[in-house]
Parts: sequence; structure tokens; C-alpha cells
Amino acid sequence: MTTNYTGRFAPSPTGPLHKGSLVAAMASYLDAKAHHGQWLVRMEDIDEARTVPDAAQSILQCLQAFSMQWDGEVVWQSARKPLYQAAFERLGAHVYPCGCTRSEIADSTVGPGSDGALVYPGTCRGGLAPGKTARAWRVRVPEAGKDMQYFEDRWMGRVVQQLATDVGDFVLKRADGFWAYQLAVVVDDADQGVTDVVRGADLIDSTPRQIYLQQLLDYSTPRYMHVPVVTNTRGEKLSKQTGALPLDVSRPLEELMDAASFLQLDMPMPDTVEGFWKEATAQWAQRFAAP
Repeated sequence: MTTNYTGRFAPSPTGPLHKGSLVAAMASYLDAKAHHGQWLVRMEDIDEARTVPDAAQSILQCLQAFSMQWDGEVVWQSARKPLYQAAFERLGAHVYPCGCTRSEIADSTVGPGSDGALVYPGTCRGGLAPGKTARAWRVRVPEAGKDMQYFEDRWMGRVVQQLATDVGDFVLKRADGFWAYQLAVVVDDADQGVTDVVRGADLIDSTPRQIYLQQLLDYSTPRYMHVPVVTNTRGEKLSKQTGALPLDVSRPLEELMDAASFLQLDMPMPDTVEGFWKEATAQWAQRFAAP
């Protein structure tokens, strides 16, 4: 079977891969292989202030140690800023400058949004107040009542979000001059021809915003699958900030088996890494790629 499937794994080079990031990488890799498609790797280093030297190389070496070979060249967001600028300019009147500080937003906000961030109250929608200068640039979302975005997630089911009440006008270019994740990921997925996005459920609240930008820019919308995230003993998402340990590349089968178990694959212990991928891909195909 051949398809036009293109998937991707897009880590941020802020540190080495850990068990949580292996789960996300494995899910995207298996979905691509089960659909006989391409699997791309993209370094999401657009937030250059958080990038850790040599982290990207460590991530790539780790993927290779687990026999997860990507297709084509690795793409770096930090080298793609002209693409983001061009998309930003295409949005035209949909974007506007915002002079609000975080404390001002906190003082005037209507409350936290679906992802825990403060909902922007629209202070600068009608223009900057006298004496204010642009700090960031935001995109207008539709008015309440016309702002519903929904999609069918291949793991989580139907997801619905009211952009105006759950998010508000969101940032495309930050006060520090960096492009925001929401714009960069939408442009990259469209430019790379990504048909399927498989990633952690911690990003599911971002998806309606990304679909809205895809609509404004006349991009195709990929299929989405958001897999559960690994948590620590306190129930926090496993990350560098919550003490996640680097993967042990000297024990590839054990690490792979742990991730497979978390993804609800019933795997016998294989003799080799190659044997692991053969069985895991077959099981994934039966669950998610069967006609």
C-alpha cells in the first residue's frame, strides 16, 4: 500500500529526549510507518532564548540509537523566519499591534482560558492607546457566537473550542521579537506537506488556533492525533522542568518497550530493536491504519 502520508516529529532542542518525548516520537513514527508514509524531523528552535547548545545533536543521536531514521533533511525553524514573515504579511488586517504588558492583561482579563493561559480581553483591538507602542502582534479571532472551532482527534475524539471566550486574540509575534509557536508550526506543516500531526495531548488546546490560522492562510488542515502524556508521581507532565531524566540509549529495547506499553501496545519482548519495530508497526497498523 502506498499513500501520500507525511508525518513529523518536532522536538524543541531544550534538552535531551526523555520518556515523555519518546512516547510522542514513537507514536508519530509508528503512524507514519503503518501508513507507508514519510516521517520528517523538524527542530522547533524558534524560541532561541530557550535553545540549549548541542541539544539538537543529542536528540538526533538518540533517535538513531533507537533506529528511528527520518526521511529527508532535518528542518530548523530558526532558518525559516522569512517564511513566517511572508505568512504574517498575508494575514493583513487580521493582525494588529498590542501594547499590553502581562500585568495589564492579568489586571483586565476575563479569566484563564482552556489551556490555563489568560484570555486576552481585546484591549488593543481598536488601536493602541495614546502613549502605547507595539509590544506584540495578535490575530483577531471571530466574535463570540461565530468562533467555534472543532476537529475529530484520532485518539481523543471530537474537540471543541470557542476561540473568543477560551483564548481571545492570540499572539503571532512576541514582545521579544520571536515568532510565536502557533504561526511557525502552521507555516512549517503547510510548507512541508504534512498530512498527519501526531503529538502529545498537552498541545491539543493549541490545535483549534492552528486550524483557524490554516483557514485564514488557505492551507490544508492535517489530520490530528493527540496521545496521552507521561506524568511524574505528582501528576505533572514529564518534562525537563519537572525532573525528567534523559533516555538510556544503552538500553534501547527496555526504553522502547516502556513507551510501547504506555501507548497500549501489547508487545512481547523482542530479540532486537528491528524486531520491536516490526511488531509495533503491525500492531499500530491494525489499530489505526486498517481500511
